[in-house]
Amino acid sequence: MRTLLFRLIGIFEIAGGLYGAVKMLNRLLPLGSHDSVLALIGLAVFTFVLVAGVLLVEGSEQGVRLSRWAQLLQLPLIATPVFSYALHSGAFVNVFATLQATPRLGIDWHVGSQGFVLAVAGPSVSRLGINLLALVSWLVLRLR
Repeated sequence: MRTLLFRLIGIFEIAGGLYGAVKMLNRLLPLGSHDSVLALIGLAVFTFVLVAGVLLVEGSEQGVRLSRWAQLLQLPLIATPVFSYALHSGAFVNVFATLQATPRLGIDWHVGSQGFVLAVAGPSVSRLGINLLALVSWLVLRLR
């Protein structure tokens, strides 16, 4: 069971990491823009997730360690007018609270996708949350 779960996590990391790296390369092509720095950071992050997934599928102990870090990077969802950060690779199940006059809880999910947001700005309505799929994957990777 452990091997099956590890391989599933690795497959999501490989697929999302590859798709994310390609998207970041596409953003990087018009060199010299402000977006190039963020695209380089995103490319590094998705390459890290891709390598972690490959090592995890191979059964490497280093792959388990790197995949734990990859899942921790995907855990937070922060979207405020001052700072925004979110990362998902392969799939996500986000549970979040919208912070406004009347706070509300929400859930959002998608499979077969990638996303990277890192900005010194964000939406006017703040959202804070966690990626439940990343949390569960991190806990599974802690299994011995």
